Amino acid sequence: MARLFDLDLLRALVVIAETGSLSAAAPRLNRSQSAVSEQVRKLEDMCGVTLFDRGKTGAKLTPAGERLVGHAHELLALSDAALRDMQNAQLAGNLHLAITDYFRPTALPALLRRMRDQFPKLHLHVSIRKSAAIEEAAAEEFDIGLSMTILDPTTTPTAKSSRHIHLRQEPLVWVADKSFSIPGGGTIPLVVLPDTCSLQRFIVKALKSHGTSYEIAHSASGIGGLHMAVEAGLGVTCLNASAIPPNAVTLNSLPDLPPMPDVAFRLVAPRVGEPAHISDVRNMLVDHLS
Repeated sequence: MARLFDLDLLRALVVIAETGSLSAAAPRLNRSQSAVSEQVRKLEDMCGVTLFDRGKTGAKLTPAGERLVGHAHELLALSDAALRDMQNAQLAGNLHLAITDYFRPTALPALLRRMRDQFPKLHLHVSIRKSAAIEEAAAEEFDIGLSMTILDPTTTPTAKSSRHIHLRQEPLVWVADKSFSIPGGGTIPLVVLPDTCSLQRFIVKALKSHGTSYEIAHSASGIGGLHMAVEAGLGVTCLNASAIPPNAVTLNSLPDLPPMPDVAFRLVAPRVGEPAHISDVRNMLVDHLS
């Protein structure tokens, strides 16, 4: 008898790959961690190969797991497309998405590919913007906005922000490449984005308040450039957990570095009278990204 893939097991595989651990995947899959572990075991038994290398830092795909994730994306997209077709719910039209590049930068390409596969008739236009620009943009500039806000306890939330759709909350973490060592003299070399970035301004303010001596060693134009500077060992930076480069180590225990708050990612509140296909995509993003 032919053996068939269980779509629930494939979905678990994809979610674990996206979140980086079984414990992080469990709430998204509405299962316990032990149940997710059992799903992985069943999938590995069926395939006859190891799909994840599991350790203290999470779960990393093996080469076989990488190949299966590619197939899983295609099979899950086909399943979703078939269901929408039967329900006559094929989404079509233009959609402009504005997103902060702090949001899971390594997972963003896979998310956009999934949207393309699930909604082949949807013409997607993506722009990477600063969160403040997303929050302040006029309604006609984009259809869906995904921004990051620093959960500074000294800042009072606005009525406008309270209407936004909360996706996830992450800690801010001081990091540097594992090859980096703080130079003598105690001055911290910083790798940051330009001072138009609200996180960069918050970092500098926190260091000054903490009495930490620092200097801007490198200013990058975006997260990609910042990652390269960190990986080159040019200095220390502060990033949300899902934007930390893979070879970075945490420095939160250093007394010269101040404690930092969490950040929250959220979708700009729906606009009155928006087309149905935009509402449907926003709902899909909430399901996949929360």
